[in-house]
Amino acid sequence: MADDRLAMSILMTGILCLLGAVLLVTVDYYKRRRSLERLNRMLDAAMDGTFRESIFDESLYSALENRMAEYLSASEISARRTAQEKDRIKTMIADISHQTKTPLANILLYTELLQEQMQSGSDENRENLELLADQARKLQFLIESLVKLSRLETGVFALQPKKNAVMPLLFEMEKAFGSRAREKELYLQIHSEEVEEVREATACFDPKWTKEALGNLIDNAIKYTDQGGVTVSLKPYKLFVCIEVADTGSGIPEEEQAKIFGRFYRSPQAADQEGVGIGLYLAREILKQESGYIKVRSGEGMGAVFSLYLPVD
Repeated sequence: MADDRLAMSILMTGILCLLGAVLLVTVDYYKRRRSLERLNRMLDAAMDGTFRESIFDESLYSALENRMAEYLSASEISARRTAQEKDRIKTMIADISHQTKTPLANILLYTELLQEQMQSGSDENRENLELLADQARKLQFLIESLVKLSRLETGVFALQPKKNAVMPLLFEMEKAFGSRAREKELYLQIHSEEVEEVREATACFDPKWTKEALGNLIDNAIKYTDQGGVTVSLKPYKLFVCIEVADTGSGIPEEEQAKIFGRFYRSPQAADQEGVGIGLYLAREILKQESGYIKVRSGEGMGAVFSLYLPVD
C-alpha cells in the first residue's frame, strides 16, 4: 500500500511538473508572440511612413524592441532631413533656371540687334559678334541641360512611364530634326516597315523625356556626320522595343565606347564640334528611370548605331 501511495505521489508530482512546464512554455510563447507582434507593428509603421517615436515608450520590456524603436526614430529623422534637403535642391534649381533665363535671353536679343546694326561694319566686328552669339547660345544650352540633369538625379522630377505607341515618336523626331539634316545636305530617314507589328508597337515610356533622350541621339548623329545621313528604325522584341539611330559618320573607336556615356566626356575627335558632353549621359539616365537602356555599336570609320531599348511592360 505504501508503495502505491509513493508511486501515486511521484505520478502526481510528475503531472504537476509537466503542467507547470507546459504553462511556462505557453506563457513564454505568448510573451514572444506579443513581442514579435509589437516589432511587426513597428516595422509596418516604418514602411508606410506612419512611425512616430511617441508610439513606443519605456514600458517595452525587450531591449531589442527599444533598440528597434531608436533605429526607426533615427530613420524617420533621416528621412525628414532628406526630404528637406530635396526641397532645398528643388528650390535652388528653380531659382537658377528662373534667374538665368532672362539675362541669357537679353544677351541673345541684344547680340542680334547689334548684328543687324553692324551689317555695314568691319568684318572683324561682325566676326566678334557672331562668336559672342555662339557662346551665349552654348551657355543657354549648358544651363538648360544642367537643370534637366539635376532634376533627374536628385529625384525632383520623376518620370511617368505609361503605355504609348512608338512610331508617332519617330515621326515627331523627323519633323524636329529634318531641316537641320537638310542644312548639312544629309538625309534623315525614318525606316518604317509596312508590318503591323512595327506600326502598332507600344512600349512604356514618358513621352516628354523620351523625346529628350532620342533627340539627343539624333542631334549627335547629325552633328558628327558629314556625308550620307541618319536612319531611325524600330524593332519590336518580346520584352523591349528597340529604336535604332544609325549614322554614316566617322564612328567611335572601341576604346572610347565605354566612356561616351560619362558625364561631360568628349572624344578628342569631337573637339572641333559644338557640345558639352551631357547629351548621351542625360539620355542614359532617362532610359534608366524608365527601366530601359542604351547600347552602342560602332567602329572607327564605320559610322555608329545607338540602340535605345524601351520596356514593353
